[in-house]
Amino acid sequence: MSARPLDHLVLGTADLDQLTGEFEAMGFRVGARNRHPWGTENRLIQLADQTFLELITVGEGAVVTPHQPGHFSFGAFVADGIERHPGLSMMVLKSENAKADARRFATEGVGSFAHFDFARKGVKADGTEVEVAFTLAFAHTRDLAECGFFVCQQHFPQNFWSPALQQHDNGATGIARVTLVAENPSDHHIFLSAFTGSREMRATSNGISVMCGETLVEIISAESFRFIYGTEARAGAPHFAGLALRVAEPAAVAGQAVRMGLGVVPTGDGYTIEPRPSFSTAIRLEGPAA
Repeated sequence: MSARPLDHLVLGTADLDQLTGEFEAMGFRVGARNRHPWGTENRLIQLADQTFLELITVGEGAVVTPHQPGHFSFGAFVADGIERHPGLSMMVLKSENAKADARRFATEGVGSFAHFDFARKGVKADGTEVEVAFTLAFAHTRDLAECGFFVCQQHFPQNFWSPALQQHDNGATGIARVTLVAENPSDHHIFLSAFTGSREMRATSNGISVMCGETLVEIISAESFRFIYGTEARAGAPHFAGLALRVAEPAAVAGQAVRMGLGVVPTGDGYTIEPRPSFSTAIRLEGPAA
C-alpha cells in the first residue's frame, strides 16, 4: 500500500506578522489571515504540488481548550509547541475518509482520539469569501511527544486550492523533504508505517524514510541531519528538525535570506537557512524536481 500523500506542515510562531514578512521577502506568496473557532490564527503558503505551509500563532484573546481523554486539542498542541520551540511542530497527510482513519489509528494503537470536524471562512485570491471545511484524525505516540501528526480530509477542495495563490516570485513549487531527528530512528518505524499507511519503509544507515506523495518523510540521526542540512539539530527529544522546499533558483532565495540577516549555509546542490530562536527549524532550499 502506498503512503498517504503529504497535505501540509504546521509552522508555529509567536509573531505571525514577522514570520509572514520573512517568507514574503524571500519571494513566497502568503494568503490572508484566518482565525480558527478555537482562537489560533494562520496564513497559508499554497504550493503547486497540492501541499502547503501553515504559518500559525495563538490569536489575541484565544481561550485554548486543553487536551482531554479521547480528544486531541489542536490549539493546545500549537500553543505548547510555540512556547517550547517555534517552528515546525506538526505534519499532516491527506485523507479520503478521516473518520475511517481515526478508527484505523485506534485499531493500530497510534491514536485513540475522536475525529474532529470544523469549518471556517476563507478568502480566495480575488478577495471572494468562501467556506472551507475539514475533518481531522490525530495519531500519537509518546516516543515522539513533541511531534504532532494528523490526517486531513477536505470537504470543499474547490474552495480551498487556488492556482493564483500557488504562483510565487521565487518559483516555489513544493515540499521536497520533511526531517525528524531521533537518537534511534529505527525505533519509530512501526508508528511511521501506521501513520503513513505504508508498509514500504526504506531503511539505510541514515535512518528510515517513506515517500508521501512527492515528499520524502524521514527519521534520521543527528549526524545524518548535519550532513544533509549542513547545520546542527538541537539536542533532546525527537523532533521535526528540518524541511526542504523546491524553488526555481535556490541561490537567489538564499541571497535574500542573507540580506535579511538570517544564517545561511551551502549544502551540496542547495542552501540551508539555519534555525534561530524565533524559528527553530532548518529550511533547505533545493532546485525544482528533475
